[in-house]
Amino acid sequence: MSEVLTFHENDGLLETDLTQCGLELLNRGKVRDIYTLDGPYLLIITTDRMSAFDVVLPQPIPEKGAVLTRLSEFWMDDMEWLVPNHLTDRFLVDIGGFDRETIKALGDRAIIVSRLQPLPIEAIVRGYLIGSGWKDYQRTGAVCGIVLPKGLRQAEQLPEVLFTPSTKAADGDHDENIDFEAMVGLLGGNRRLADHVRKVSIRIYQEAARYAAKRGIIIADTKFEFGLDKNGNLHLIDEVLTPDSSRFWPADQYRVGTSPPSFDKQFVRDYLETLDWNKQAPAPDLPNEIVAKTAEKYAEAERRLMEGMML
Repeated sequence: MSEVLTFHENDGLLETDLTQCGLELLNRGKVRDIYTLDGPYLLIITTDRMSAFDVVLPQPIPEKGAVLTRLSEFWMDDMEWLVPNHLTDRFLVDIGGFDRETIKALGDRAIIVSRLQPLPIEAIVRGYLIGSGWKDYQRTGAVCGIVLPKGLRQAEQLPEVLFTPSTKAADGDHDENIDFEAMVGLLGGNRRLADHVRKVSIRIYQEAARYAAKRGIIIADTKFEFGLDKNGNLHLIDEVLTPDSSRFWPADQYRVGTSPPSFDKQFVRDYLETLDWNKQAPAPDLPNEIVAKTAEKYAEAERRLMEGMML
Protein backbone atom coordinates (compact mmCIF):
# COMPACT_ATOMS: atom_id res chain seq x y z
CA MET A 1 0.00 0.00 0.00
CA SER A 2 2.87 2.38 0.74
CA GLU A 3 3.66 2.62 -2.99
CA VAL A 4 0.02 3.13 -3.92
CA LEU A 5 -0.96 5.77 -1.36
CA THR A 6 1.26 8.59 -0.13
CA PHE A 7 0.46 9.97 3.31
CA HIS A 8 1.93 13.04 4.98
CA GLU A 9 3.41 12.73 8.44
CA ASN A 10 0.18 14.27 9.80
CA ASP A 11 -1.73 11.26 8.38
CA GLY A 12 -3.36 13.24 5.59
CA LEU A 13 -3.56 11.55 2.18
CA LEU A 14 -1.38 13.47 -0.27
CA GLU A 15 -1.51 11.41 -3.44
CA THR A 16 -2.58 8.13 -4.96
CA ASP A 17 -1.00 5.96 -7.65
CA LEU A 18 -3.60 3.38 -8.53
CA THR A 19 -1.96 2.72 -11.88
CA GLN A 20 -0.14 0.03 -9.91
CA CYS A 21 -3.57 -1.56 -9.42
CA GLY A 22 -4.18 -1.57 -13.15
CA LEU A 23 -6.16 1.68 -13.41
CA GLU A 24 -5.56 4.58 -15.79
CA LEU A 25 -5.11 8.03 -14.24
CA LEU A 26 -7.47 10.38 -16.07
CA ASN A 27 -6.72 13.54 -14.13
CA ARG A 28 -4.92 14.71 -11.01
CA GLY A 29 -6.48 17.96 -9.87
CA LYS A 30 -5.75 20.21 -6.93
CA VAL A 31 -7.70 17.89 -4.64
CA ARG A 32 -9.00 14.90 -6.61
CA ASP A 33 -7.30 11.99 -8.36
CA ILE A 34 -9.61 10.54 -11.03
CA TYR A 35 -9.20 7.12 -12.63
CA THR A 36 -11.03 5.43 -15.49
CA LEU A 37 -12.81 2.13 -14.92
CA ASP A 38 -14.25 -0.45 -17.27
CA GLY A 39 -17.62 0.61 -18.56
CA PRO A 40 -19.10 4.09 -18.13
CA TYR A 41 -17.56 4.67 -14.70
CA LEU A 42 -14.90 6.75 -12.97
CA LEU A 43 -13.17 6.28 -9.63
CA ILE A 44 -12.77 9.58 -7.80
CA ILE A 45 -10.38 9.79 -4.87
CA THR A 46 -10.84 12.98 -2.88
CA THR A 47 -7.47 13.38 -1.19
CA ASP A 48 -6.71 15.51 1.85
CA ARG A 49 -4.78 18.04 -0.26
CA MET A 50 -5.62 21.66 0.45
CA SER A 51 -5.48 24.37 -2.19
CA ALA A 52 -5.68 28.11 -1.72
CA PHE A 53 -5.45 30.80 -4.38
CA ASP A 54 -5.21 27.93 -6.92
CA VAL A 55 -2.00 26.62 -5.33
CA VAL A 56 -1.75 23.26 -3.56
CA LEU A 57 -0.35 23.68 -0.06
CA PRO A 58 2.45 21.45 1.30
CA GLN A 59 0.40 20.07 4.20
CA PRO A 60 -2.85 18.15 3.72
CA ILE A 61 -5.78 18.47 6.13
CA PRO A 62 -6.33 15.04 7.73
CA GLU A 63 -9.70 13.43 6.89
CA LYS A 64 -10.70 16.39 4.72
CA GLY A 65 -11.28 14.17 1.68
CA ALA A 66 -13.61 11.86 3.60
CA VAL A 67 -15.63 14.83 4.90
CA LEU A 68 -16.00 16.28 1.40
CA THR A 69 -17.08 12.95 -0.07
CA ARG A 70 -19.62 12.18 2.65
CA LEU A 71 -21.15 15.65 2.44
CA SER A 72 -21.36 15.53 -1.36
CA GLU A 73 -23.10 12.15 -1.26
CA PHE A 74 -25.51 13.45 1.39
CA TRP A 75 -26.50 16.52 -0.62
CA MET A 76 -26.76 14.63 -3.91
CA ASP A 77 -29.08 12.08 -2.36
CA ASP A 78 -31.09 14.85 -0.74
CA MET A 79 -31.45 16.85 -3.98
CA GLU A 80 -32.08 13.94 -6.33
CA TRP A 81 -35.73 14.95 -6.62
CA LEU A 82 -34.52 18.16 -8.28
CA VAL A 83 -31.79 16.78 -10.55
CA PRO A 84 -30.14 13.38 -11.04
CA ASN A 85 -26.48 12.97 -10.12
CA HIS A 86 -23.43 10.87 -10.95
CA LEU A 87 -23.60 8.56 -7.92
CA THR A 88 -23.71 4.79 -8.43
CA ASP A 89 -24.18 1.78 -6.18
CA ARG A 90 -20.70 0.41 -6.91
CA PHE A 91 -17.82 0.18 -4.40
CA LEU A 92 -14.09 -0.51 -4.48
CA VAL A 93 -14.64 -4.13 -3.48
CA ASP A 94 -16.68 -4.53 -6.67
CA ILE A 95 -13.70 -3.61 -8.85
CA GLY A 96 -11.07 -6.05 -7.68
CA GLY A 97 -7.33 -5.43 -7.68
CA PHE A 98 -7.29 -3.71 -4.29
CA ASP A 99 -6.09 -5.30 -1.08
CA ARG A 100 -7.99 -4.78 2.15
CA GLU A 101 -5.34 -2.45 3.54
CA THR A 102 -5.66 -0.06 0.58
CA ILE A 103 -9.45 -0.09 0.70
CA LYS A 104 -9.41 0.61 4.44
CA ALA A 105 -6.84 3.40 4.06
CA LEU A 106 -8.83 5.13 1.31
CA GLY A 107 -11.95 4.87 3.44
CA ASP A 108 -14.72 7.28 2.53
CA ARG A 109 -12.44 9.25 0.20
CA ALA A 110 -13.15 6.84 -2.70
CA ILE A 111 -16.31 6.90 -4.77
CA ILE A 112 -17.35 5.29 -8.07
CA VAL A 113 -19.47 7.52 -10.29
CA SER A 114 -21.00 7.49 -13.75
CA ARG A 115 -18.83 8.95 -16.47
CA LEU A 116 -20.60 11.97 -17.94
CA GLN A 117 -19.71 14.84 -20.25
CA PRO A 118 -18.91 17.79 -17.94
CA LEU A 119 -20.19 21.22 -18.87
CA PRO A 120 -17.41 23.79 -19.43
CA ILE A 121 -18.75 26.18 -16.79
CA GLU A 122 -19.05 26.47 -13.02
CA ALA A 123 -22.49 27.39 -11.71
CA ILE A 124 -21.94 29.86 -8.88
CA VAL A 125 -24.81 30.94 -6.66
CA ARG A 126 -24.53 33.84 -4.21
CA GLY A 127 -26.86 34.59 -1.35
CA TYR A 128 -24.65 37.09 0.49
CA LEU A 129 -22.31 39.91 -0.52
CA ILE A 130 -18.85 38.57 0.25
CA GLY A 131 -15.54 37.60 -1.36
CA SER A 132 -14.99 38.61 -4.97
CA GLY A 133 -18.64 39.68 -5.15
CA TRP A 134 -18.09 42.25 -2.39
CA LYS A 135 -14.94 43.56 -4.10
CA ASP A 136 -16.79 43.80 -7.41
CA TYR A 137 -19.67 45.66 -5.77
CA GLN A 138 -17.30 48.15 -4.12
CA ARG A 139 -15.74 48.93 -7.50
CA THR A 140 -18.77 48.90 -9.76
CA GLY A 141 -21.96 48.73 -7.71
CA ALA A 142 -22.65 45.39 -9.37
CA VAL A 143 -21.71 41.73 -8.98
CA CYS A 144 -20.62 40.07 -12.21
CA GLY A 145 -22.50 42.73 -14.16
CA ILE A 146 -25.70 42.45 -12.12
CA VAL A 147 -26.45 45.91 -10.73
CA LEU A 148 -27.41 45.96 -7.05
CA PRO A 149 -28.98 48.62 -4.80
CA LYS A 150 -26.63 51.20 -3.32
CA GLY A 151 -25.54 51.05 0.30
CA LEU A 152 -25.21 47.31 0.75
CA ARG A 153 -22.66 46.26 3.35
CA GLN A 154 -20.10 43.48 3.47
CA ALA A 155 -21.64 40.07 4.19
CA GLU A 156 -25.17 41.45 3.84
CA GLN A 157 -27.81 39.11 2.49
CA LEU A 158 -28.52 39.97 -1.12
CA PRO A 159 -31.98 41.23 -2.12
CA GLU A 160 -32.29 38.07 -4.22
CA VAL A 161 -30.14 35.04 -4.90
CA LEU A 162 -27.71 35.66 -7.75
CA PHE A 163 -26.51 33.18 -10.39
CA THR A 164 -23.04 34.21 -11.55
CA PRO A 165 -21.38 31.56 -13.75
CA SER A 166 -17.68 31.33 -14.44
CA THR A 167 -15.35 29.55 -16.79
CA LYS A 168 -13.81 26.28 -15.66
CA ALA A 169 -10.08 26.98 -15.80
CA ALA A 170 -7.36 24.38 -16.15
CA ASP A 171 -5.36 23.64 -13.00
CA GLY A 172 -3.07 26.52 -12.20
CA ASP A 173 -5.23 29.07 -14.02
CA HIS A 174 -7.95 31.25 -12.58
CA ASP A 175 -11.65 30.93 -13.32
CA GLU A 176 -13.18 34.01 -14.95
CA ASN A 177 -16.62 35.35 -14.15
CA ILE A 178 -18.88 35.52 -17.20
CA ASP A 179 -22.39 36.75 -17.86
CA PHE A 180 -25.31 34.53 -18.79
CA GLU A 181 -24.96 35.19 -22.51
CA ALA A 182 -21.33 34.11 -22.44
CA MET A 183 -22.42 30.96 -20.65
CA VAL A 184 -24.94 30.26 -23.41
CA GLY A 185 -22.09 30.59 -25.89
CA LEU A 186 -19.90 28.14 -23.99
CA LEU A 187 -22.79 25.68 -24.03
CA GLY A 188 -22.90 25.80 -27.82
CA GLY A 189 -25.74 28.30 -27.97
CA ASN A 190 -28.04 25.98 -26.01
CA ARG A 191 -30.10 28.58 -24.18
CA ARG A 192 -32.54 25.99 -22.88
CA LEU A 193 -29.73 24.06 -21.18
CA ALA A 194 -28.23 27.26 -19.76
CA ASP A 195 -31.57 28.30 -18.32
CA HIS A 196 -32.07 24.83 -16.83
CA VAL A 197 -28.65 24.98 -15.15
CA ARG A 198 -29.44 28.41 -13.71
CA LYS A 199 -32.85 27.41 -12.35
CA VAL A 200 -31.62 24.13 -10.85
CA SER A 201 -28.58 25.78 -9.28
CA ILE A 202 -30.65 28.48 -7.57
CA ARG A 203 -33.21 25.95 -6.37
CA ILE A 204 -30.59 23.62 -4.88
CA TYR A 205 -28.98 26.56 -3.10
CA GLN A 206 -32.29 27.76 -1.69
CA GLU A 207 -33.28 24.30 -0.44
CA ALA A 208 -29.85 23.70 1.10
CA ALA A 209 -29.74 27.16 2.69
CA ARG A 210 -33.06 26.54 4.43
CA TYR A 211 -31.88 23.16 5.70
CA ALA A 212 -28.52 24.51 6.91
CA ALA A 213 -30.13 27.49 8.65
CA LYS A 214 -32.04 25.10 10.91
CA ARG A 215 -28.67 23.68 11.95
CA GLY A 216 -26.97 26.98 12.67
CA ILE A 217 -25.12 27.39 9.39
CA ILE A 218 -25.46 30.15 6.81
CA ILE A 219 -24.48 29.13 3.27
CA ALA A 220 -23.20 32.40 1.89
CA ASP A 221 -22.41 31.14 -1.60
CA THR A 222 -21.50 27.95 -3.42
CA LYS A 223 -20.57 26.47 -6.77
CA PHE A 224 -21.97 23.50 -8.64
CA GLU A 225 -20.77 21.50 -11.59
CA PHE A 226 -22.92 19.59 -14.04
CA GLY A 227 -22.54 16.96 -16.73
CA LEU A 228 -24.67 15.43 -19.47
CA ASP A 229 -25.38 11.76 -20.07
CA LYS A 230 -25.50 10.25 -23.56
CA ASN A 231 -29.13 11.32 -23.87
CA GLY A 232 -28.35 14.94 -23.00
CA ASN A 233 -29.89 14.76 -19.53
CA LEU A 234 -28.42 17.09 -16.91
CA HIS A 235 -26.69 15.55 -13.86
CA LEU A 236 -25.08 17.05 -10.78
CA ILE A 237 -21.41 16.02 -10.57
CA ASP A 238 -18.13 16.69 -8.73
CA GLU A 239 -18.69 17.96 -5.16
CA VAL A 240 -21.78 19.60 -3.72
CA LEU A 241 -22.16 22.07 -0.85
CA THR A 242 -18.92 21.21 0.91
CA PRO A 243 -16.53 23.48 2.84
CA ASP A 244 -14.32 23.50 -0.28
CA SER A 245 -17.04 24.57 -2.71
CA SER A 246 -19.03 26.86 -0.41
CA ARG A 247 -18.78 29.50 2.28
CA PHE A 248 -20.31 28.17 5.51
CA TRP A 249 -20.77 30.67 8.34
CA PRO A 250 -21.83 29.93 11.94
CA ALA A 251 -25.13 31.77 12.29
CA ASP A 252 -24.49 32.76 15.89
CA GLN A 253 -21.33 34.66 14.87
CA TYR A 254 -22.73 36.35 11.78
CA ARG A 255 -22.56 40.14 11.73
CA VAL A 256 -23.28 42.41 8.77
CA GLY A 257 -20.37 44.72 7.95
CA THR A 258 -17.56 42.26 8.67
CA SER A 259 -16.29 39.06 7.12
CA PRO A 260 -17.73 36.32 9.37
CA PRO A 261 -15.68 33.38 10.63
CA SER A 262 -16.22 30.30 8.52
CA PHE A 263 -16.22 26.52 8.49
CA ASP A 264 -14.52 26.46 5.12
CA LYS A 265 -11.00 26.98 3.83
CA GLN A 266 -11.38 30.75 4.12
CA PHE A 267 -9.71 30.21 7.50
CA VAL A 268 -6.57 29.06 5.66
CA ARG A 269 -6.82 31.88 3.13
CA ASP A 270 -7.06 34.43 5.95
CA TYR A 271 -3.89 33.01 7.52
CA LEU A 272 -2.03 33.08 4.21
CA GLU A 273 -3.05 36.70 3.67
CA THR A 274 -1.01 37.62 6.74
CA LEU A 275 2.16 36.30 5.10
CA ASP A 276 4.53 37.86 2.61
CA TRP A 277 3.57 35.41 -0.14
CA ASN A 278 2.88 36.24 -3.80
CA LYS A 279 0.24 33.50 -4.13
CA GLN A 280 2.41 31.60 -6.57
CA ALA A 281 3.82 28.09 -6.16
CA PRO A 282 5.49 26.95 -4.03
CA ALA A 283 3.13 27.72 -1.18
CA PRO A 284 4.40 28.31 2.36
CA ASP A 285 4.11 25.63 5.04
CA LEU A 286 1.09 25.70 7.30
CA PRO A 287 1.75 25.66 11.06
CA ASN A 288 0.45 22.57 12.85
CA GLU A 289 -2.11 24.62 14.74
CA ILE A 290 -3.57 25.99 11.49
CA VAL A 291 -3.82 22.46 10.07
CA ALA A 292 -5.48 21.16 13.24
CA LYS A 293 -7.92 24.08 13.47
CA THR A 294 -8.87 23.70 9.82
CA ALA A 295 -9.53 19.98 10.28
CA GLU A 296 -11.76 20.84 13.24
CA LYS A 297 -13.74 23.31 11.13
CA TYR A 298 -14.38 20.75 8.39
CA ALA A 299 -15.44 18.14 10.94
CA GLU A 300 -17.72 20.62 12.72
CA ALA A 301 -19.45 21.57 9.47
CA GLU A 302 -20.14 17.90 8.75
CA ARG A 303 -21.33 17.25 12.30
CA ARG A 304 -23.82 20.12 12.24
CA LEU A 305 -25.19 19.31 8.79
CA MET A 306 -25.44 15.55 9.25
CA GLU A 307 -26.08 15.22 12.96
CA GLY A 308 -28.66 12.51 13.53
CA MET A 309 -27.89 10.93 10.16
CA MET A 310 -24.34 9.69 10.82
CA LEU A 311 -23.98 6.20 12.24
